[in-house]
Amino acid sequence: MSNDHTQVQAFFTARAADWDSRFPDDGPAYQAAVDELGLRPGSRVLDAGCGTGRALPALRGAVGTSGVVLGADLTPAMLRAAREAGRDRAGQLLLADVARLPLLTESLDAVFGAGLIAHLPHPAENLRELRRVVRPGGLLALFHPIGRAALAARQGRRITPDDLRAEANLGPLFAGSGWHMTSYVDEDARFLALAVREG
Repeated sequence: MSNDHTQVQAFFTARAADWDSRFPDDGPAYQAAVDELGLRPGSRVLDAGCGTGRALPALRGAVGTSGVVLGADLTPAMLRAAREAGRDRAGQLLLADVARLPLLTESLDAVFGAGLIAHLPHPAENLRELRRVVRPGGLLALFHPIGRAALAARQGRRITPDDLRAEANLGPLFAGSGWHMTSYVDEDARFLALAVREG
């Protein structure tokens, strides 16, 4: 396992047990973000870097019993917390690296990624892997339950111009990875960038 992965695992392993209790009010924000994906019954969707699986119930609600919901995460402790919260009933949990997904090419309709972009070791390459598993015209949602400024304040730092999630940086990053950004919202209560997979 690369050093990048070891650091990400260590970060989330230390935080897995109390992750949900630290952010108890995020549920409605997850639901609203999933609603914007416009998933239909029967759709196939991946929560990439699913953590404790907080998006999985909303994703299952969107795709119904005929749909497929997968949650992939690199950190066993996070997946354990997801199972303990009963979220494995909403989707199938995979211990997997989003840089090398054990999924067929063009097998999904959409990918949802909450807080994902900051933890990708090689963002352009990793977004290309997410593109690989989504059909042409399929969607990618990059979400965070609070906006960039609020998150920076919470972490005691300032936003810098090189922030990957800045619109001026994210649009070209998407474009270079085979995605076209269709909407961008960065406000105190949420961050949500949507992109469509180009053919």
